[in-house]
Amino acid sequence: MRTIAAKDMREALTTVRAEMGENAVIVDSVRARDGSVIVRAALGERAGTSVSASALAADRDADEHQVAQDMPLSFEDAHRALLARRLRGEGPGTAKPLRRFSRAELLAILRGHRAPEALTHELAKAAEQSGLSDMTLALASALDRNMKVAPIDLAKQSALLVIGPNGAGKTAVAAKLAAQARLAHRAVRLIATDCDGAGAFFRLETLAKHIGVPCEAAENSQILSTKVEDSLKENVVSIIDTAGFDPRNAKMRSAFAALSQITGVDPVGVLSALTDAEEILEMAAAISVLGAKSMVVTGVDLVRRLGALAAVAAAPVALTHVTRSPYVAAGLETPTPLSLAQALTEGSTRKYVAAVNQT
Repeated sequence: MRTIAAKDMREALTTVRAEMGENAVIVDSVRARDGSVIVRAALGERAGTSVSASALAADRDADEHQVAQDMPLSFEDAHRALLARRLRGEGPGTAKPLRRFSRAELLAILRGHRAPEALTHELAKAAEQSGLSDMTLALASALDRNMKVAPIDLAKQSALLVIGPNGAGKTAVAAKLAAQARLAHRAVRLIATDCDGAGAFFRLETLAKHIGVPCEAAENSQILSTKVEDSLKENVVSIIDTAGFDPRNAKMRSAFAALSQITGVDPVGVLSALTDAEEILEMAAAISVLGAKSMVVTGVDLVRRLGALAAVAAAPVALTHVTRSPYVAAGLETPTPLSLAQALTEGSTRKYVAAVNQT
């Protein structure tokens, strides 16, 4: 299995064919807004799009149109599309009918998602004050008061320090960020600071090979500082993977402070949507103490209750991205108040995505 980043689908297909041969198949693909793509290719008899001479000879626009048709909608685009259809009265048969705003019903919805109680009342009050008659739009207005939407711009970054608790998905996020940097036409290197964890460096190194970027180890803050300084001189983006820790633990947090204070380094928090909403709210606040202004929430595809995601959206850091797949090719998605409100009022991202796919 290989993950390849390219400026367009034609270049991606050419690269896959050159590196993997005629028997390679495309099993997944993701397109960025600038037209660049990330594809996952494999050898063998797997379901996918064969990389053949005819595919390479096909018209570029036709190729890209077909890929766009096969790709799943992003978190934001999918929810925006369904809301538009509902407002036009064209929603799928599985979708709930358009509902009018009711504070009592909204409180019940947010409690059903296990959102923090204080946040639940705050959002319900703000939604009521918006004066909007539609439940989803009123909630979107309430979320918009605090939710910061600021995707990480890898074209302008120097070094990103990926931090968060154990099992949150930091290594996968580091690889996704590296792939995104390549799509932004930046040279990039992955750096592992967790050199003692069982298999930690090996996993990051394996992901680095898939996307064709170098991977290095930094055993301490001094070595890391030197590597970041060299990267700055070479105009290379450093994506730094770290060991997991409880950010609420003051002693452990102080140990990571030395890494976050390295010149040119911007901390990025990573938290899992599977975490209890109250816990994730505390962790997000603690991570912000380390200077993190961006937060990535992973595992959105695994949850039916989005209280944790709503909690991060209301935290003092920007909810920059979410992930709905552990695969690097799936990339990072950016939610907005509208898409998050739609997900909350629909009750389940899993049911919602299934409804979209049926239309």
